[in-house]
Amino acid sequence: MAEGSSGSEFTLDSIRKSLIRQEDTIVFCLMERAKFPMNSALYNQSLDLVPGFSGPLVDFIVQETEAVQAKAGRYVNPEENPFFPDNLPPSLVPNYNYSQVLHTGGASININKAIWDMYLNQLLPLFVVAGDDGNYASTAASDLSCLQALSRRIHYGKFVAEIKFRDAPHDYEPPIRAKDADELMKLLTDERVEKMVKKRVEKKAIVFGQDVSGSNNADSKHYKVDPSVVARLYDEWVIPLTKRVEVEYLIRRLN
Repeated sequence: MAEGSSGSEFTLDSIRKSLIRQEDTIVFCLMERAKFPMNSALYNQSLDLVPGFSGPLVDFIVQETEAVQAKAGRYVNPEENPFFPDNLPPSLVPNYNYSQVLHTGGASININKAIWDMYLNQLLPLFVVAGDDGNYASTAASDLSCLQALSRRIHYGKFVAEIKFRDAPHDYEPPIRAKDADELMKLLTDERVEKMVKKRVEKKAIVFGQDVSGSNNADSKHYKVDPSVVARLYDEWVIPLTKRVEVEYLIRRLN
């Protein structure tokens, strides 16, 4: 889509299709991370494994990876949000002319600090086994794939909010002008859809994550990632954080 276009190609239906595809990515990223044990040294603040760098090894790896990706233009894309945005180098490649869909007041919303904390401190212990196999770089690469997939999915709330606003500005303008976050949350919440999403991602984890064996015994099935954890991920974090992004975006929509 050309830069400066109205973004009319974006509809709620096209956004929903994108979100469904992103579910696949998230499930597969979690399965890749589950191949490694916890590798707690990667996240230890006090080890100072990299000379001259103060902080956990995972921070160093993610910062360095994001710097390379920034030079290649990753964060010019409005769908991408860096975890370490300070002092990122500029893109060295010609910028793609992305469609200007988002309102400038909310386009810069970035809640990756909350996503980072949720992933490392709450989600990881739910699906990764204890232990240390020394594969820190590969583990961090898997972590970053998970984090970026979750970030993209959650920050897609900005696009969802924009299209919902365009479809029914008369519903959204009063609570926006009143800065009524609670009323906006009510308008954005569809419990029927949320329940369907949670069931769908759990089913995907079942279908994609089965360990294939020669046994036909249904009771012997094992999964690379517990499907209930994937459903919980969406229930407790992905859906609530997405709606948080939507509300924060809408509050700024008329600025």
